[in-house]
Amino acid sequence: MKTARWLPLWAYLLLVAAGCQSLGAVSKEMTDYAVSQGAITQEQAQSINRAATATGKAFEQITPEQEYYIGRAVAATILAQYKPYDDQKANRYLNVLGQTLAAASDKPETFAGYHFLILDTEEINAFAAPGGFILVSRGLLRCCKNEDAVAAVLAHEIGHVQYGHGVQAIKKSRLTAALTILAAEGARNLGSRELAELTDNFEGAVSDVTATLVNAGYSRKSESEADAAAVTILSRVGYSPAGLKEMLQEMDKRLKPGGPGFAKTHPDPKDRIADIEPLLAGASAPTPQPAARLSRFRASLEGV
Repeated sequence: MKTARWLPLWAYLLLVAAGCQSLGAVSKEMTDYAVSQGAITQEQAQSINRAATATGKAFEQITPEQEYYIGRAVAATILAQYKPYDDQKANRYLNVLGQTLAAASDKPETFAGYHFLILDTEEINAFAAPGGFILVSRGLLRCCKNEDAVAAVLAHEIGHVQYGHGVQAIKKSRLTAALTILAAEGARNLGSRELAELTDNFEGAVSDVTATLVNAGYSRKSESEADAAAVTILSRVGYSPAGLKEMLQEMDKRLKPGGPGFAKTHPDPKDRIADIEPLLAGASAPTPQPAARLSRFRASLEGV
């Protein structure tokens, strides 16, 4: 019998090209033939077939666990560029507020919960990575004159998580949803070359999301969806949706055209304001901030 070895990755990709709906059938035909020719063992054929089934599902949905691990890797990559802001009181405030808002969203739970962190940079920016990892810069928080505005920033980023915009940034060619099974099968059957190729696929998925967040930004459609989600979340919790407009107006004053951060990766604040105006038409007018809320805001973010 010929030396048994795993099908090369190009053969695996041919399965993908055959179409998601027929992956299982095509895989079985290929592996049956390979077994008959002595190219692979029966155990390896079963492994390939399981992986092919998982790959078909990859084009339907990434699991919460996979979304979490991709998001954690994306957040780690961003934190290699922007260091975290070392202020426990301010970060605790952001997390308490963020968790409250997330609970009122259409996606109140993620695999390991939502996580909020302040980035120690004056650049006006924020990132919503898959799985609920939300990073907000000091520069953006300085655009917030009250807690309604801070809540608007967080609600917008939660909206990105709710709609899965980060996951959507992964190229369809990435076989992300198959990685869990492939890794398990690989422990028994894959050689170092194949494992390296699978690792490259995972890193590619992380790179897709990171590049979108840091370099390109989400599309205007995605930003509009996140703004609409923010208006809904703010209303549910009891914050004024007008806080989103006020924050965008302040941001517009501070942003430098062609500069880093939001100016590079987000639509013009004026365009976003125009998009949310119809949503604010039925919202209650802004009211003076309750004394306790204003005091909490100032005490928590006074050093930012």
